[in-house]
Amino acid sequence: MLNKLCVNSKKQKLIVYIVLALVTLAVFWQVHQFDFVNFDDNIYVTQNSHIQSGITLDGLRWAFSTTYAEFWHPLTWLSLIFDHQFYGLNPFGYHLTNLILHILSTLLLFWLFNRMTGTIWKSAFVAALFALHPLRVESVAWIAERKDVLSVFFWMLTLCLYVYYTEKPVIKRYLLVVFCFACGLMSKSMVITLPLVMILLDYWPIGRFQSRENNLMLWQLREKIPFFVFSAVFAIITLCTQQSVKHAPLNSRLANAPVSFATYLAKTFWPHNLAVFYPFSEQLPIWQILGSVLLILVISAAVIAVARRLPYLFVGWLWYTITILPVIGIVPVGNFAMADRFTYLPSIGIAIMLAWGIPLLFRNKDMRKNILFPAAVVFLIILSVLTWEQCSYWKNSVTLFSHALRVTKDNAPAHNNLGLALFAEGKSEEAIYHYNEAIRITPITPHHFMAYNNRGLAYNKLGQHQMAIEDFNEAIHLKQDYAEAYNNRGTIYQKLGQYQRAIEDFSEAIRLKPDDSSGYFNRGNTYINLGRYQQAIEDFNNAIRLDPASSDAYNNRAFIYIKLGRYQQALEDYSKAILLKSDYADAYNNRALVYINLGNKDLGCADARKACALGVCKTLEVAGVKGLCH
Repeated sequence: MLNKLCVNSKKQKLIVYIVLALVTLAVFWQVHQFDFVNFDDNIYVTQNSHIQSGITLDGLRWAFSTTYAEFWHPLTWLSLIFDHQFYGLNPFGYHLTNLILHILSTLLLFWLFNRMTGTIWKSAFVAALFALHPLRVESVAWIAERKDVLSVFFWMLTLCLYVYYTEKPVIKRYLLVVFCFACGLMSKSMVITLPLVMILLDYWPIGRFQSRENNLMLWQLREKIPFFVFSAVFAIITLCTQQSVKHAPLNSRLANAPVSFATYLAKTFWPHNLAVFYPFSEQLPIWQILGSVLLILVISAAVIAVARRLPYLFVGWLWYTITILPVIGIVPVGNFAMADRFTYLPSIGIAIMLAWGIPLLFRNKDMRKNILFPAAVVFLIILSVLTWEQCSYWKNSVTLFSHALRVTKDNAPAHNNLGLALFAEGKSEEAIYHYNEAIRITPITPHHFMAYNNRGLAYNKLGQHQMAIEDFNEAIHLKQDYAEAYNNRGTIYQKLGQYQRAIEDFSEAIRLKPDDSSGYFNRGNTYINLGRYQQAIEDFNNAIRLDPASSDAYNNRAFIYIKLGRYQQALEDYSKAILLKSDYADAYNNRALVYINLGNKDLGCADARKACALGVCKTLEVAGVKGLCH
């Protein structure tokens, strides 16, 4: 009889694993068709030359030394470097990695609670609610949130290994736990609360407190000392890296914190009007603040009162509270009121409360079986449908920010990023409308000078150069160290033939942002216009050093080599440009001209035909007239 029960239990667990994996895959599968979005994906992948340089010693060194994007998370950078090594700039692979990590975290979560509690279906509900809730979409569908899914994977793995360690406390198992915890911290610093969650699980459901009643907390803290040390170090690192980011005043953040806390709860039970960006409001109604504080205090008092009798409610609520505190806004991590991704870990606490708390309402075992199980299935199906719909908004930047504008008010960042997306599609006039709205809504925030800069680019595209210069002037006035605006204004001066002004702007951009290749590249082009070839070569050398994948820098440096009669070096640079960009018509056309002038008609004509097939036929036409290429 016992063997039969064990077999049935194993089958049930196997079914849960399979269903969790397949359903989660199905609900999120559409992300494999989605594009990069223009909100941080450019910083993390599409405009990050370090990621695109592939797996190299320099790339590894950069990942562990940089605080780029205001965070130190080397494993996140490494995971993106590995993705680029396999997928290049095809977003499919990055989305697939995010989804796989999310599925693995879900399966580990089920294993964790089933191992600790011995209950299959409650543990399955916790894992399913975690996996399929619409609030998970931001973490899974947003490539730049690799840090979220990667850190939570290590969080789950750490807890699973911790449970394994508590079953047989030996040093090898302990060191494995510490190692995985460090990996989680190196993926995202939000993992700093994990030691406190370990203590919660020791209380319930592991029950380690009962075995050490005479020394209740001392042994807990002593055992967790390495974890707390790691957490303290990473907390300090995060605070230091965030110092360069401007944040709302402390009093506004303190007022926003309880409101965000309560709003996360509300969206957990009623996931509506979810957006990629929630604007920060410095004038929240006092009733909203006090009501949120009261709600938090009432729930906290209730779970503390029943902690001994109903420990799972106590543990679930503290799991939610502890894990959300680092990102509730008191400690600044961005210029937004809240973010769906911040519920990724905390939501598990609410799932625990529901999984073990709701059955208390059904005393009869048959009622639980006949009502509770079907109700849970229906509830999860509804969540899955909502998640599928929410996922669809992440298809591209236009759909993402158009949706954000529909469900939020006065959302300047959404206007700004929608403008960027429309501009990328060649819809400059529509983009200008959204930049105007961003400027109108937020006259003092970072998005204000960004909107001026972006509107300047749109005016430039429309040929309205003076209006573009005025916008870049205003952007620089608002943010005097804004390297990008200097760079953009310099390109217009160059276009207008005002080369000295252009060089001054590019030089200032380089001074402000010496690790950005674009300033060197643009100044090199301006030096070409002035015939200052040696200085141009030096600038292109620096551009290539900073961005080894810059095919344009190789192409333009080759042009100078031709001017200086250094034809072999020119051929090498054109070949390198073509290697980096196989459909580079201008490079084929230019290399063809060099080959023909050197008397190598066969290679020259082959390149000329290739260039013409790609749309640039100038050299082939000239060679044809001269009877060189047939």
